[in-house]
Amino acid sequence: MRKRQRIKKNEEFQKVFKSGKSFANRQFVVYVLRKEEQTEFRIGLSVGKKIGNAVKRNQIKRYIRQAFLELKDELRNDADYVIIARHQAANLDFHETKKSLQHVLRIAKVLRKK
Repeated sequence: MRKRQRIKKNEEFQKVFKSGKSFANRQFVVYVLRKEEQTEFRIGLSVGKKIGNAVKRNQIKRYIRQAFLELKDELRNDADYVIIARHQAANLDFHETKKSLQHVLRIAKVLRKK
C-alpha cells in the first residue's frame, strides 16, 4: 500500500466522517466517501487503545492493509475508506479479518463481482 493511498490528516478523516456513509458489522465500522475525480482509493485506519497494546493494534492494522491490498481489484477506486476496528477485531487472524472486511464492504456495495 503506497503512502498516497493512505488518509493521514485529521481534516481528511473528519470529511469522511461527516460526508460519508457508515456500514458496520461486529468487528469493523467502515465509512465510505465517494469522490468522482479520484483515480485510486485511499484508506484511513483507526484502532483505539482499548483494543489492546501497541503490538496488537499494529497487527490489526497490518491485517487490514493486507486485506485491502488483496481486494484492490474488486474495490471501487473512486472512494475514500475509513476503517474503525472494534474490540472483537483483536481476536481475529488474517483470514477472518479479510472475510469480515469483505462482508462489511459487500454491505456497503463497494465490492465489484469477480
